Amino acid sequence: MEVLLDLMLLSHLTVIACGHPILEAPENMTGPWKGDVNIPCTYHPQKGYTQVMVRWVVRRDSDPVTIFQRDSSGDHIQQAKYRGRLHVSQEVPGVVSLQLNSLAMDDRSHYTCEVTWQAPDGNQVIRDKIIDLRIQKLPVSKPTVTTGSGYGFTVPQGMRISLQCQAWGSPPIIYVWYKEQDNNQEPIKVADLSTLLFQSAVVADSGSYFCTAKGRVGSEQRSNIVKFVVKDSLDPFEITNDTPTTIKSPMKATSTLNPSWNQTAKINVYFGETTAGPKKGRGLPMFAIILITSLCCMVVITMAFIIHCRKTSQQKHDYEVNRLLGHWVHAGEGSNSGETMRVTIFTTGCSSDNQVSLAVGNDYSDES
Repeated sequence: MEVLLDLMLLSHLTVIACGHPILEAPENMTGPWKGDVNIPCTYHPQKGYTQVMVRWVVRRDSDPVTIFQRDSSGDHIQQAKYRGRLHVSQEVPGVVSLQLNSLAMDDRSHYTCEVTWQAPDGNQVIRDKIIDLRIQKLPVSKPTVTTGSGYGFTVPQGMRISLQCQAWGSPPIIYVWYKEQDNNQEPIKVADLSTLLFQSAVVADSGSYFCTAKGRVGSEQRSNIVKFVVKDSLDPFEITNDTPTTIKSPMKATSTLNPSWNQTAKINVYFGETTAGPKKGRGLPMFAIILITSLCCMVVITMAFIIHCRKTSQQKHDYEVNRLLGHWVHAGEGSNSGETMRVTIFTTGCSSDNQVSLAVGNDYSDES
């Protein structure tokens, strides 16, 4: 009977334990001296369980010392030695990993990750994991060369581009850049930095480059040779990245003023063809010639009409004057009165008004 009760109690305890969140962390880790390390510590959030506290504890001379604590009041770094180089994750629920930077040899120790939850029944549940951290002076790895440009290692002239040399190991790591020479000559040292920068790349910068990396321990490591090509901006060039794409001459036209020209450079685009500068042998467009010819014809016709109108009006005017004069002369001869006749004639032309005043008088009298 007692055995049965013990089995039932063990089964109940197992069910309760399986329902609680479980911490997961490695038993030991190795970090690079003078480098950074991330000590993972995670759990799967359970429904009804609320995280109350997170603590990281380091064993010092057989005594546990709290170096980090997170509670309702926030994050607290308990030891001044770790301030500025310790961080605990909080962005992802269930991740409470420890990030420790600039490792020193005395950072090797046993680190304990401890998490406290509030259970659905109101009780608190505490779980912890111990990780043994070791610090080693790691030799530098073989460096790799990358570029931040989407063009890869083939770029247009005038572009600002950098080549980056990266290696892993115990810092500090010393980087040196070299450029290969022709005829099996010794490479030329071009820079003592991890990044080789070209402010404005020119064709002469093209060549084969490589970098070296040297750490505190181990031998110097050398990267693979990369062929860096700078192409003239007027020539087509290819993008050497994951998805190679050929770039032809730009579609947008740009103009440049040449001091030797006597006039400003112009850009003419006809059906997608771009031409810059003054062109020889190109006449006026056909519609302009037709328009100018039509205007000239209209001017000539208008002038002819005005001249014709003035001549016709003048002839009619002369005829009327002669006719009236003749009529008045005959009328004056047949009259026996001694009065004087004065006639005023107004004639109108096409463009102006002319006034003609004629005076006809007789000298007849009643005296013998």
